[in-house]
Amino acid sequence: MSFHPPGRIAPGPGQESVWDYPRPPRVEETSRHITVVFNGITVVDTRRAKRVLETSHPPTYYLPPEDVRWEFFDRVTGGAGSFCEWKGAADYYHIRVGERIAREAAWSYPDPTPAFASIAGHVAIYAGRVDAAFVDGEPVTQQPGGFYGGWITPDVVGPFKGSPGTMGW
Repeated sequence: MSFHPPGRIAPGPGQESVWDYPRPPRVEETSRHITVVFNGITVVDTRRAKRVLETSHPPTYYLPPEDVRWEFFDRVTGGAGSFCEWKGAADYYHIRVGERIAREAAWSYPDPTPAFASIAGHVAIYAGRVDAAFVDGEPVTQQPGGFYGGWITPDVVGPFKGSPGTMGW
């Protein structure tokens, strides 16, 4: 039995509903063009991302390490990190371009659980902590609430977990 919250938006043509995504989440490859810009510099440009799809969450894009400009990423030390029940322990990164710093703007799973081995070393980025993130040229909106890192685009409908009152979903 699946749970559908009040106000579930029915997907239109060419759209996906986050309420049709699985739990536990799944990983899928995508050839969509992903770019991330901070302080005037494109810090990621790829067509080889993976996206993690989980019920009630917009997709989280994991970007291959080969397409990340690592010279702008500083690993956070001193206790920063988190733990996901599905993926395991995450490391965090600041993005630094010139004098600007986006604190804890990115994360990675260096040694994820076996089900998520394909995202090992890939980086996910909070869209709201950088100047711009795009999927196929469409600007991304960050998932509400600041904790989760999903990317909202016009082809994904909710409602989305993260807003006040949604933590029990």
